[in-house]
Amino acid sequence: MILGVEVIQKNRIPDVRGTIQHGIRADELNHPFGEVYFKRLRIGIINGWHVHDSLKLNYICVQGSLRLVLCDLRKSSPSYNEVNEIIMGTDNYVLVHIPPGVANATETLSHPDSLLCNIASEPHNANIKYRRIDPNSKEIDFDWTRKNF
Repeated sequence: MILGVEVIQKNRIPDVRGTIQHGIRADELNHPFGEVYFKRLRIGIINGWHVHDSLKLNYICVQGSLRLVLCDLRKSSPSYNEVNEIIMGTDNYVLVHIPPGVANATETLSHPDSLLCNIASEPHNANIKYRRIDPNSKEIDFDWTRKNF
């Protein structure tokens, strides 16, 4: 696993009325709370790569399922250039902590979409520095057509 990335199993409690899906607890954050936002991700689209200089991300797929791919771009990290894949959502309901300097991208696996929640360390600010990388550029060595792992 990439240094600083954590995957925490979350509880889902179904009963005849529906399902409670636990989100995040204060003791699971190792940084100040900034903002919560939700992003609907359409099937057939790669969302990313994104890499933040200072923002800490905390992802939960609350509806559907997606493939989260991470790549450590921190040159001083012992896991530099390591790539991790995490299938998350209905079948694997987890919280994923993503530290600054780790690129992330997602691919929705459920039809027609998935809903991703991010509990970010800072409120949205257009001046927060981050970089986008074209998922087809090969700057990050990952084959998005690969479906068997």
